[in-house]
Amino acid sequence: MSTPEERLADAGLKLPPAPDPVALYVPAAVSGGYVYTSGQLPLQDGVLAITGKVGADVSPEEAEEQARQCALNALAAVRAVVGDLSAVARVVKVTGFVAGAPGFTGQPAVLNGASELLGIAFGGAGAHVRSAVGVAALPLDAPVEVEITAALA
Repeated sequence: MSTPEERLADAGLKLPPAPDPVALYVPAAVSGGYVYTSGQLPLQDGVLAITGKVGADVSPEEAEEQARQCALNALAAVRAVVGDLSAVARVVKVTGFVAGAPGFTGQPAVLNGASELLGIAFGGAGAHVRSAVGVAALPLDAPVEVEITAALA
């Protein structure tokens, strides 16, 4: 049976190092059999590839790809505190924030990028409950931010 990291690699995806926090918080913490991540931005090598509002500066498709990067960063944060993604029994909850232009209502489709990535990594154990929230702005002018809660084996 393959590991979550191997399934990601099979899909052409590489788990990055855990991103450094951009303020005073920890990227992930374990408590009571769960691991919780802070909201993860779509940082790649410490920088945002795209900034701006979805539906104005950023297309929904670009934002969906950025949500995928957020999920990769969240998994990197999980791995940093539990040592191996095989320690995750299931993803329980995903909360995503989408900085959208006025009138943009496609938050659920944007967050599918993160949800699909978690399905690749964990199969059926990646199925989760989810909130997709539209906001006026995100840190560093990111178009999307994702946090996850996962149960540990």
